[in-house]
Amino acid sequence: MKNSTVKTAIVTGASRGIGKAIAIKLAANGYQVVVNYANSEAEAQRVVAQIEQAGGIAIAVQADVSKIQQFENLFDMAEKTYGPVDVLINNAGVSKLSPIADSDDDLFDYLFNINVRGTVNGLKLAAKRLSQGGRIVNFSSTAVATSTPGMGLYVGTKAAVEAITKVFVKELRGRQITVNMIAPGLIQSEMFFEGKTAAQIAQMEKLSPLERFGSVDEVADAVAYLVSEDAGWVNGLLIRVNGGVA
Repeated sequence: MKNSTVKTAIVTGASRGIGKAIAIKLAANGYQVVVNYANSEAEAQRVVAQIEQAGGIAIAVQADVSKIQQFENLFDMAEKTYGPVDVLINNAGVSKLSPIADSDDDLFDYLFNINVRGTVNGLKLAAKRLSQGGRIVNFSSTAVATSTPGMGLYVGTKAAVEAITKVFVKELRGRQITVNMIAPGLIQSEMFFEGKTAAQIAQMEKLSPLERFGSVDEVADAVAYLVSEDAGWVNGLLIRVNGGVA
């Protein structure tokens, strides 16, 4: 049911990990949330159920964000269900470890299509369809700052997102829309643990001066601030949510 007095947020890649935590946080803060997923319908529906059980409002919508038509359909469904979209969280992303010398075209396309093209697709649509005074949060990675071996192509995608975001902030002049970035690092999430051995994980846990991993909820808290009224004068900012590792 449409309610113009309640703000609507699209969270891409929200079926698990950081995206799931963001969707739950924004719903708890009173947003109508569109839980986007690419393949994990059952997991996305569980996120919606968790939100609804807590008294929130949410729907799950399938879309491969690397395909502009599917991203358009995501906006269409959000607007049809809730009305104008106020917040876009470009969280969907993938990571895969590989030395640059051992990488191939398939890996390059996989990472850049989702991490870069997916983000750009969201920005193109948000420029035209996001409500005046809306909020956009893009996702980079602390790996950009640490230049971690084995993550060259992944780092390239996130560095591209950072550069594109800085330009896009200025291109939205007159729309009163803020565009900021989160760069998580050392976060306990499914994507962070993928492809890493137990020994690697144990070593990485001590890298931060706080000597622990961060939680997905701590990333969600930072996102919640950036989309709030309190952050109305925060624009073009990159926040590294990483416990001081870089």
